[in-house]
Amino acid sequence: MPDAYILGIESSCDETAAAVVRSGEQLISNVVASQIATHQPYGGVVPELASREHLRAIVPVVRQALADAKHTYDSVDAIAVTQGPGLAGALLVGIVYAKALAFALGKPLIAVNHLEGHIHAVLLEERQKGNHELQFPVLALVVSGGHTHLYLASQNGDAWSYENIGHTRDDAAGEAFDKVAKLLGLGYPGGPVIDRLAPHGDPHSVKFPPAQIKHRDRRGRADGRTVKPDDDRPRFDFSYSGIKTAVLRYVESHQMQAAVEARRKALANISKPKLDDYLLHCDKLTLDLVASFQRAMIEDLVGKTLAAAEAYDIATLFVTGGVAANQELRRTFEREGAKQGLPVFFPSRPLSTDNAAMIAAAAYPKFLARDFAPMDFSAEAGMALK
Repeated sequence: MPDAYILGIESSCDETAAAVVRSGEQLISNVVASQIATHQPYGGVVPELASREHLRAIVPVVRQALADAKHTYDSVDAIAVTQGPGLAGALLVGIVYAKALAFALGKPLIAVNHLEGHIHAVLLEERQKGNHELQFPVLALVVSGGHTHLYLASQNGDAWSYENIGHTRDDAAGEAFDKVAKLLGLGYPGGPVIDRLAPHGDPHSVKFPPAQIKHRDRRGRADGRTVKPDDDRPRFDFSYSGIKTAVLRYVESHQMQAAVEARRKALANISKPKLDDYLLHCDKLTLDLVASFQRAMIEDLVGKTLAAAEAYDIATLFVTGGVAANQELRRTFEREGAKQGLPVFFPSRPLSTDNAAMIAAAAYPKFLARDFAPMDFSAEAGMALK
């Protein structure tokens, strides 16, 4: 099989990204233009601003990815782009540009599910290390600002398929991290800040009760199929709106509002706060709350994922997505996975967050199967992974 160089394009949320990957197993270039500075004043991603920033960045980012890879538009074999899930306006910027390139160059166009991309970020880096043999069944936890999903992943030839066995009923884990950070005046994005501050507090000082999920998900399953009353296969759903509310109640009951507002104003005047800046403006009560919140989140994620691994007799576990960059989450998964004799694989931190290398890698099996997208396909903001 001759090498195939695929140009990947990713614009599902607030990062404009392009990459060139060879045959799904070698990263040739990877360029990401972040929009953090644009959205920081608002404490979260503003969809309209995200779309405008993608429009500004998409052409130079793709050109840089090709230049870094020492490729041209003509020398790549196919163009891959994220179809969904994500912000509709943001997705459309990448899709329209990818369509224009494919049409003008006469190249195959491949539509990729963003969630599958996160799973293939792990596969890409394992193949780069020479690890081509995976033990099945494989369970993948995709955990990020917009998603918390558990998938059973299967491979049939070169093609991959997925069955969802758990998803969040409300907030995604990364969303909970960001909202709690915003609530405590720690700025945006909140996940990395909480990760850095948590070791400076007592993780057992605040007791957060585990989420209670007592009924089936009436919205149906995350893979688009309805849960039938006689479907007795175990599910492992998540819920993080409750812990977010518990943090709010704690702030109110301990009269922390004035300190939060002072911290918010102080950090807003520092363009790029360092750890010492955060620590200077955080008292012990805040640090203990941050550490306890992170501990509760990680215990829930790890506990439910490893319970699912045991229930489905899993041989290999992937943990991927933006929250997979959390240092304590990685350490806990590695420690607890080892107790079960379960190998746990993560992407590197640069490939944990949104990027286009994962999109180009996930496109390779579709390239081999000649599973190309028609020119009239569009963005799917709520796209399911199957």
